[in-house]
Amino acid sequence: MTFITKPRLHHPLLKPNGLGFTRRDYEGKVSTLCAGCGHDSISAAIIQACFELDLPPHRLAKMSGIGCSSKTPDYFLGASHGFNSVHGRMPSVLTGANLANRELTYLGVSGDGDSASIGLGQFAHSIRRGVNMTYIVENNGVYGLTKGQFSATSDKGSKSKKGVVNSDEAIDLVGLAMQLGATFVGRGFSGDKTQLVPLIKAAIHHRGAAFIDVISPCIQFNNHKGSTKSFDFVREHNAAVNRLDVIEDGQEIVVDYEPGAVELVTQHDGSILKLSKLPSDYDPTDKIAASLRLQTHQAKGEILTGLIYVNPDAEDLHHHLSTVQTPLNSLSDAQLIPGAAALERLNGSLR
Repeated sequence: MTFITKPRLHHPLLKPNGLGFTRRDYEGKVSTLCAGCGHDSISAAIIQACFELDLPPHRLAKMSGIGCSSKTPDYFLGASHGFNSVHGRMPSVLTGANLANRELTYLGVSGDGDSASIGLGQFAHSIRRGVNMTYIVENNGVYGLTKGQFSATSDKGSKSKKGVVNSDEAIDLVGLAMQLGATFVGRGFSGDKTQLVPLIKAAIHHRGAAFIDVISPCIQFNNHKGSTKSFDFVREHNAAVNRLDVIEDGQEIVVDYEPGAVELVTQHDGSILKLSKLPSDYDPTDKIAASLRLQTHQAKGEILTGLIYVNPDAEDLHHHLSTVQTPLNSLSDAQLIPGAAALERLNGSLR
């Protein structure tokens, strides 16, 4: 097996940020995903966002679960802290790490299978508790790591490569995140970095549970008639089912369209994805209006993108629990073990 590594040397004219780091300092290992995968575009957007924010790489903690999406943290922020958890359990690991050390910036990366299926309960409770994090779901509507079975975001009535029809309703993670109490909710498209990079930057700055659903085309398992990628969009599948385990190279899908416009994006399989970008005068602080607009566009078969909802006065889990400002790993033994008298007072308050 041949391993490809990135050279350590940087071009001397690479532009540094305010900390003196170049964009290369925010990169990771060479991606092993399929050529043209939307997930790699999301990794590039995360790299660009952290570079532009002048974030020290060693002050970030990236968490993930299992799946193609959960492999991507290996491809960005190579100098940051990281933990790859078991399937669907990333939110619990991130919550525990955040409570132990509130001084790090936490980035959770997951997929529609990892968060909307086995990890749905984990996703729900981390969002409703207001964990201070940026939670990104790389949503391709299939289980790409295990040969393209339906995910929980696959449309009802869509067909698998074997012709099996999906009889389950799709889960809309954006609508669910708003219902659960996320105080920053956005949706992007992996091929629209002009929109996605600022969205990630804003989510990182937000205090509280920030959730971004990113539509990310799978070039391998959406190439048959009736397949699903995510949510309500118009499909026109013309490619025949390929039974071979050969993955052909694909070109990255890139779009650029104005606020308030609807863009028809042709996928690798010939299907059409309708993206509707929020207008410039949209008010994201009105939660009721945001929910109504989201459902209205879904009814028209359009996927709403942009900053859908934000609460500018949000509070996080540390505020709710009244935790100490000092990270737990910096507390002394005397502070961590207050003694029998303090324990008795605590027990008495619970009686």
